[in-house]
Amino acid sequence: MDPAEPVTDFDALFRRAFVAEVAKKSGLLWIVYDGAWHPVWHVWHEDAVCVVAGGDEQPLPGIKDAREVVLDLRAKSTRAQVARVRATVEVVGPDHADWADVTAVLVADRLNLFEADEAVERWARECVVVRLHPTDLLASPGHLGDSAQREQPVESPARTVRSRPFSLHRQRRAPRLSEGSDS
Repeated sequence: MDPAEPVTDFDALFRRAFVAEVAKKSGLLWIVYDGAWHPVWHVWHEDAVCVVAGGDEQPLPGIKDAREVVLDLRAKSTRAQVARVRATVEVVGPDHADWADVTAVLVADRLNLFEADEAVERWARECVVVRLHPTDLLASPGHLGDSAQREQPVESPARTVRSRPFSLHRQRRAPRLSEGSDS
């Protein structure tokens, strides 16, 4: 799924377009690395997921040292898992050639940005900006598995043994009028 190489295989082209479409439409995704799941806001820019981490932004401890991560892409409307994608991590620092382009897109898309005029300078000082390039589509609709991210509830001795308690001031609903009557 490297955007630099020409794609002649229709399936590879479809996978690239599918990942791009899902990532563009979702405002939140999960990044999985070092055995931990991290929910993050992101921007899709130039065939990659761009993320700001650290400082007053979202915490992603050790993201700049990670080589690969897994992106868990979710549907915006239902929040259901739509795809899992392996991605490589590229740190975009202030001296990087794409710093201005990436940070401009991030500033424009960031909701409730505190002091937007100074955000890029603050990110350069306190944060890390990473670009996550999708490489492999690990799972897509129909291939996600039934147990994806389902955990059994913790066993507890707490039980409901009786019906709801009596309510002293319970209000009764007004009776419905028949459809043919006028009031």
